[in-house]
Amino acid sequence: MNTSEHILHTASLKNNCPICYTTNGLEITFVQEEIENWYSVKNQKEILETIYCQSCKNTIYPVNWNENIEKTFSYHKKQAIPRSSQLRLKKIAYIILIGLIIAILLTFYLVSLV
Repeated sequence: MNTSEHILHTASLKNNCPICYTTNGLEITFVQEEIENWYSVKNQKEILETIYCQSCKNTIYPVNWNENIEKTFSYHKKQAIPRSSQLRLKKIAYIILIGLIIAILLTFYLVSLV
């Protein structure tokens, strides 16, 4: 089972960093994880968000957010449109399903002949 991440939205913020107080280092990223098996691919429903300061090299957790960061966060969260979390089957899964259906139909046909 492989897990990969898809970046939905990234933006640099002009807000003050609550740790180092610079105005040009904050970056917000919205990520959605994808789980891939040998037969299917599925995106997770939840979106992971991080705010990182490039100046002081720290992740800014929601405990440290001020009102301006929260407003900016809610604005950018609307920009991050998640991918569909519907299960998608790969070709091998379709081949196996069609093979099973054919085997079942042949079994019923052969039983009806006897």
